[in-house]
Parts: sequence; C-alpha cells; structure tokens
Amino acid sequence: MKSSLPDAAPGYRWELNVPESAPRKRHPWRWIIGIIVILLIAAGGLFVGEWLARDVTTKTIKGALVSQFDVPPDQEVDVQLQGLVLLQLMQGTLDDVTVSADDVTLGGVTGDVSVHATGVSVRGEGAARSGTASIALDATQLQGLLATVQGFPADSLGLDGTDVTVTLPLQVLGASFPVGIALEAGAADGDLVLTPSSFRLGEAEVSADALRDRLGGVADRALGDWSVCVAQHVPAGMTLTDVTVRDDELVATFDVDGAILEDPQLQQRGSCE
Repeated sequence: MKSSLPDAAPGYRWELNVPESAPRKRHPWRWIIGIIVILLIAAGGLFVGEWLARDVTTKTIKGALVSQFDVPPDQEVDVQLQGLVLLQLMQGTLDDVTVSADDVTLGGVTGDVSVHATGVSVRGEGAARSGTASIALDATQLQGLLATVQGFPADSLGLDGTDVTVTLPLQVLGASFPVGIALEAGAADGDLVLTPSSFRLGEAEVSADALRDRLGGVADRALGDWSVCVAQHVPAGMTLTDVTVRDDELVATFDVDGAILEDPQLQQRGSCE
C-alpha cells in the first residue's frame, strides 16, 4: 500500500508538527490561602486555650479568697491577669495578678479592697515575689473604724481635701467649747496616725498655742495625735505602710508578706497586743 504523501525531493525530509499542550498554570494563592487557614486554626486553638486558662485561673483565685480569707461566696470580685496566662500556667507562676472588690468587710470594717501580687505560684508552693494591698474608706466607713477608738469624736468626722476633720467639744468650767480640728493622716509602726494640723474655735482659726492659752490644759485633748491600731482588722500578713486622703476617701496602703498564700497563720486576723 502506497503512502498518500507525496514523495519528498531528494535531501528533504517530511516533519509532522504536533501542537504541544499548554503548560498547567500554577496558583500560588492556593498555597498562601492554605497557610493562612492553618495559622487561623492554630490561632483559634490558642485563643480558646488562653480563654479557658484565664477562666479557670480566675475562678480558682476567687475560690481561694472565699475559703482562706472569709470573703462571702456571693462577693463580686474582679481579677486582672497580665500576659499570656496559658504560658504562665505551663511555667508554674503567674507574673502579675490584681484582685479588687468593693464593699468588702474585714474585721468589722467595710471598704473597697485591691490587692496586687507578682510571681505567684500556681501550685501554692512558695511565697509570692511581692505583694501590696490598698483599702479605701469613705467618710461613713472611716467612722465605723474610728468609732472603736475611745474618746475619738467619730460622729463628727468628715473628709475635706487631704484632711480628716472632726469637732471635739471641750469642757471648761461647765461651758462647752467645740473645737474644729483638721487632721493629717499617716502611718507609723503599722498604725494609722492622725496628727492635728489646724484648729478652729467658734468661727476663728487659731494656733495650737492660742488654743492652749484660752482653754488651758483641757486643750491637750485636741492637740495630741490619735494613733489607731488597724492590725486587728486585716490578716496578720498585711502591714500598714502609708495613708492618704483624696477624692473623699481615705486610702490605706499595706505591704503584703508573699508567704501569706501558703502560711495559715499569716491569713488569720492580726492583733493589737
């Protein structure tokens, strides 16, 4: 059988050109999208794990307050945890913890409490690296604290600027002389100390010497400091270090022994002996 193709001239060769198939196009966006999806899934897992870690840790801290420090179970408590909690739990230490609650009653005294601690062991082993606490009292709450101090005119107490104010009635020859006193608040040896800074007799502001000249030795009641022991109202592991008056509140600052988390004796109420 003869080929239908014509014979090629001498020295010439027939070539059959077959079109090549076009190369398949690559789609780099598919790889990028795939990587993004994987990262999102990993991030989502980390987010869920972090959320669970914070939730469990927060509930554990609240439970410890209820069981160890006589905080009512229904007390509203705010817990702030700094940094990645999941990583800190894996390492066994919480870097930075702040716990705060309003209207907490400690030893018969009610105030707004905030506690800040660093280096807190999640296993309850070992002392925290550092700890401080503050208790803020408004005028009514401060009256409740100072009403326990013998001779202190707590019923007339007020807060004015940076001072605690009271009116102390002094008796001279059967006559009563109400003396207005502005007291500076401070701390000394773990006690709250109120030091007179200015006086009013009637409508006039007078000096300490003028008050003594007019009222004699009776004036000594108005001129002396008032020292108030607060240890009996707070855990033994807390020591008063500073007191300020601002924004219609007296704020007492305490140093907290890091061992309070593991030592039951430091968790018990202190003593004024």
